Amino acid sequence: MDGYFEVYAGGGVRLVPLTADALTIGRAPANDLPIDSKLVSRLHALVERYPSGWSIRDLGSTNGTSVNGSPVRQAQILRDGDRVEIGPTRLLFHAPAQHPGTRTLPVEPPPPPPALTAREQEVITLLCRPFGEAGVPFPEPLSVRAIATTLRISESAVKKHLSRLYDKFGLTTNEDRRRARLAGEAIRRGTGGPPPR
Repeated sequence: MDGYFEVYAGGGVRLVPLTADALTIGRAPANDLPIDSKLVSRLHALVERYPSGWSIRDLGSTNGTSVNGSPVRQAQILRDGDRVEIGPTRLLFHAPAQHPGTRTLPVEPPPPPPALTAREQEVITLLCRPFGEAGVPFPEPLSVRAIATTLRISESAVKKHLSRLYDKFGLTTNEDRRRARLAGEAIRRGTGGPPPR
């Protein structure tokens, strides 16, 4: 098998093998991987095989596609263990180990992290803490209440810090999973360091 997805939906898990050179994902039943949800566009995303591996791209969907918590803005290479989110459905990508001599497509380095205050760094570190825990395929960022309790500050203060962090990381839309996207961006840019003591 060249690769496959573990598809987590409706409380169950199923395996979807990648046997063709392309896999369409969307709400329409004709898709290779149909997802029955109003949060998913009729033709939502496309997974394609290239000589160097698999990539995914969002096809202009209303609610977007994310990989490891970061929105997919252009075709993105998929690596073994990548977590893909499309509407309420979560997919875990698996691919066989690369063979010697296999070339991978170049990936642009992430932008440098923004300057953060000491308190913002504490908030972002706690937000990202679940992503460092082993054995959790789809971790969720720490809640506002949990961050407030750990730092011994009010939930309102945490929300203000998060609001500034959204701006600093360029997450200006007010979407449902913005905390998860912030955690993904922080990790991608190297700012989700060890949790404060």
